[in-house]
Amino acid sequence: MSYLLSLKELVNTLYWARDLLVEMFEKRKSFAFKYDDAAEIMGEDKLEILINKQLLRRNGPYVEIDDQFQQFFEQVLEVNEEINTSYINENIQQVKQHIVYYLQENNEHRRYSYLKQVKGALRKIGRITLRNVIDLNRNIENTFKTEPNYGIKIAKLESLDEKRRAVYNLIEQTDHLITDEELTFFTTAMDEELKQVVGLLRGQLTESRHNLIETQKQVIEYLNQVKYHSRVQEKIKQVKYLKDQFELKAKTNLAELMQQKNDVVFESRPAYPLKLSLDLLHTDEGNQSVRKVADKLKQAKRPSMAVAESIASDDLLPQTEEEIYIDLEEIRNGFTASGRHLYNYIMQYNYPREVSYEEKITIFCQMVSMYEQDFVIKEAYQDDGTVEYAVVLPR
Repeated sequence: MSYLLSLKELVNTLYWARDLLVEMFEKRKSFAFKYDDAAEIMGEDKLEILINKQLLRRNGPYVEIDDQFQQFFEQVLEVNEEINTSYINENIQQVKQHIVYYLQENNEHRRYSYLKQVKGALRKIGRITLRNVIDLNRNIENTFKTEPNYGIKIAKLESLDEKRRAVYNLIEQTDHLITDEELTFFTTAMDEELKQVVGLLRGQLTESRHNLIETQKQVIEYLNQVKYHSRVQEKIKQVKYLKDQFELKAKTNLAELMQQKNDVVFESRPAYPLKLSLDLLHTDEGNQSVRKVADKLKQAKRPSMAVAESIASDDLLPQTEEEIYIDLEEIRNGFTASGRHLYNYIMQYNYPREVSYEEKITIFCQMVSMYEQDFVIKEAYQDDGTVEYAVVLPR
């Protein structure tokens, strides 16, 4: 095992390995990079050098970018989606420490060194705070739109809301630090550069604070929608279960409630045309009204209608079409006795005709919908590389 001994060696290594590292970094979330594929890009000898220098890590037949370097790339390129409030808090503590050192130091050169570190920490706080707010909004949006499990979705949104409160508290701490808590330092040490850094930081904190207010409203709205849909889904499942058990009328008053409903949402909107008299149409006022309507509808000139060709006599003859029917009841009976989970059984089932992958997915959804009472739907999920599906077992 060898290590990178200097910055120059690190830069040179990253340069000649740039093609592989760029491709692996771009596919870090969607693709497991095989060792053989990486060896084809840059050669097995050079690949082993990267593994020995710990830029890459081998995991069986696969290779991955080492966590330390991947976090470095994500942080520099600002593509890390994790909300890191501890890093902001760490920089706040560093600012406080260096301010204390600055005020107690008499040597001008060392005082300038502490001042420089304070400026750098303030820049980091503003940049990281804005980045965390952006990542927080993206994670909230993705969680609401992509998470299929209602319980997990609510838990994730509540966790992200906790992080929102943590970021907001750190913003308030930073604002208090530069405004009230260390007023002596920012009065005595204020130079042109520090003035610009503090002004930029205040603008970034204000922007982040306003964005977090909108984020709070969005989280509350999303949580209300998820909880409402979850309650509706549970009610629909309960109604369906009672219907399948032929107990819907005996145990509910659904029929009575439906009779009380007079909704006309799906009915066409009635129109009450007002016909003008012939006497009015002969007047200038009537002619003007007709012209206004024609201009509005842009029907001054009617396009001529194309005449269709005559139908051939052969097309009028009766024709028959045969289709091979797939019996879902037979599939259910076979699945109940198979002992396998439903997705695996459907994918390997011997159909009477050729069935595409999309049709098999449709059959899976139909089976779960039609025979839900006969199945046990687990909270566990699996992925075949194309779709994610729930594990369904016979009851």
